[in-house]
Formats: sequence, structure tokens, C-alpha cells
Amino acid sequence: MSYLIRQGAIVTPQELKTALSTGLLSFPLTDFDSELNFAPKPYAARLEWLKPYGATVLFAAGGTGEFFSIEPGEYAQIVKVACDVCKNDIPIVGGAGGGTRLAIQYAQAAEKAGAAGILLLPHYLTEATQEGLIAHIEAVCRSVRIGVIVYNRAATRLTAASVTHLADRCPNLIGFKDGLGDVERIVQIRHRVGDRLVYIGGMPTHEVYANAYKALGVPTYSSAVFNFIPRTAIEFYNAYARGDQATVGRLINEFFLPYLDIRNRGEGYAVSIVKAGATIVGRGAGPVRPPLTDLKPEEVEQLRALIQRLGPQ
Repeated sequence: MSYLIRQGAIVTPQELKTALSTGLLSFPLTDFDSELNFAPKPYAARLEWLKPYGATVLFAAGGTGEFFSIEPGEYAQIVKVACDVCKNDIPIVGGAGGGTRLAIQYAQAAEKAGAAGILLLPHYLTEATQEGLIAHIEAVCRSVRIGVIVYNRAATRLTAASVTHLADRCPNLIGFKDGLGDVERIVQIRHRVGDRLVYIGGMPTHEVYANAYKALGVPTYSSAVFNFIPRTAIEFYNAYARGDQATVGRLINEFFLPYLDIRNRGEGYAVSIVKAGATIVGRGAGPVRPPLTDLKPEEVEQLRALIQRLGPQ
């Protein structure tokens, strides 16, 4: 289902919130050429390929899209390509992060490019007090009119009191994505803030966490493997959503657990393995940018065998 109004109207924060809560979400890979420059035409083709599979929101230049290695000039181009390709079909959310002033620049660039919202990624490196995190997130929310989803991960570790304060003060804060796996924190936030926000699972390879998060009141999640096995990713999500635990269990045993064995062999492989998978299925996005490294040849072959067992995508 499309949540965009025809004729190119901008999706409101509440419309984006609805889209985020009603289906599978994903982060398209960012295409680089052999010299590691952004490749807009292959990126546009990637989005055209993924559109029909049924993700309800796509996150351009997000974590799997290597936001952390993208500079501001090319970031605006990436988000604009995504918005141009997906307009009237799928809302686009742009990644944003770094220090407050830089995060505001990214957020405003995403809004100008036509994005329906931003995912506010961690500010990186230094820890911060709750007061500092609140000030940072408020400033970014105030800088745009589009929806904002905050990503609780790494140095961004919001408490329930902080999320409640932000939800009260920031009308366009519509979502909370969790990448920490802290059950007590999730329960506190979910019970204190309620349905004011949409709650999104954001653990690496979240499919293996999906059932546990659903029990916590976090029913939706983003899928990285959608980038190279979209048919299987949607099959898994649909089975999970309807409570078909036989299919969920089969796919976890046959694909996801062996996949994790490969992914866990190297730091940063959560992105590298997705790019390897895309190459294997004929949808290569180029190499990862340093400091990430690509999978080793033997690991690629192991992944190839795993993907082949799933059948055509």
C-alpha cells in the first residue's frame, strides 16, 4: 500500500508513523563504483528493483547504506535519487547523525530532497548526559518539519524519562528505534510513552530478535537481508506477522543462524555481508568503504551456498 498522496505531496509525520508501523522496513545499500564514488544510476536501479517487493518505508543513507562514510554533498544526492525513484510509492527516510550542527545539516538536506523523515543516528564517539542528548534531539527536531525517528544505539542511550520529555516537547518526533537490546529499558519506555511513538526493532539481523521484541510491544523492524533476498525477507516478515512459527523457525534454522555464523567473523561485517549478498544475486553495489572491509573469498562462497538453498528471489 502507498502512503504517499499522488501529485508529489509531502507525507506528514503522522502519515509516516502509520507507514512505519504497518510492514517491513529496510535500508537500501548505497552503490559505489570501483573508485568508491557514489554511483547514482546503479543506486536508482537498485531502488526500482526493490520497490515491488512490498517494504512500506525505505531508509536512504542509513546504517546499511554506510551513512557513516558519506560526506554531506553526496548525502543530499543519495537522498534525492531515492526520493525521485520512490515518489508516490514508498516514503523515504534519510539518515542523519554526528554532532548537533552537522545532524541539522543532514536533516535539512533530507527535507529539501523530499524525504518524509529522518532517522537520527547516534552522535558517535563521546558519551553524553541525558540532558545533552535531549538538547541534541530537540534541536534536530526543531530544525525540520518532517518526522524524526531516534535510534537508541551506541552512545545514544535514552532513558524512559528522556523519551517521555522529548515526546512531549517535539511534535514531529514520531518513532523510537532500538539497537541496544536492553529489555528493561524498552519496557519502561514503551509503558511510559505508549502509542505516542512507533517502536521499531533495529538490532543487526533483527529477524532473530523479532519474536522477542514483538512480546515487548515492538512489532515492526528493519531488514538488512531485504537487500539481496527480498522474497525471503518478505516471506519471513509475513509469517512472523501472522504467527506462523513453523515458517519462522524453519527460516531461522536454515538461513539466519548460518548467516550469523559468517557475519560474526569480522567487525563491521553486518554491512559487508549484505554487500556480498547483493553481488552474489547479481545486484552488486560495489565494495564497502574503509574502514569497513569486504568478506574474504571463502566467506563469500559460504554465503553463496546459503543463498542458493533459498531458491530464486
